[in-house]
Amino acid sequence: MQEVLLWLVITVVLVIIEIASFNLVTIWFAGGATAAMIAAMFHLPMWVQMILFAFVTTVLLVSTRPFVVKVMAKKTPTNSDRVIGMVGIVTEEIDNIKETGAVKADGKVWSARSAEGSIIPAGAIVNIHEIRGVKVIVSRTQEQAKQES
Repeated sequence: MQEVLLWLVITVVLVIIEIASFNLVTIWFAGGATAAMIAAMFHLPMWVQMILFAFVTTVLLVSTRPFVVKVMAKKTPTNSDRVIGMVGIVTEEIDNIKETGAVKADGKVWSARSAEGSIIPAGAIVNIHEIRGVKVIVSRTQEQAKQES
């Protein structure tokens, strides 16, 4: 009976951790602990319970983890994505080495970095290629690059 209680406590703790984190880290272990608890109810030896715990946990992890990772990895587009492809104006010189730079686009000021790694002066017109974290990645427009050549 003590073994059943032990596995029940382990299962409950793991489920609480899973609910608190929602990172799908402990749920597989909770499944293994549940299987071990059932084995304990049938008075199987502790070594059988441990092997069952490890086996069920491994099977659950291997069989469901790839699907869960695929589902959770999907990006949810936000309104900020709409600035990709827009033209902006540099409001603060962009220097990747100094980690400085800002661009105004779509009525908002964004931290910015140069796609090519070159310094882009304030006032330059740039194309926005992507967003990395909270920074836009930009390059000079072709027209501006031709004018400065």
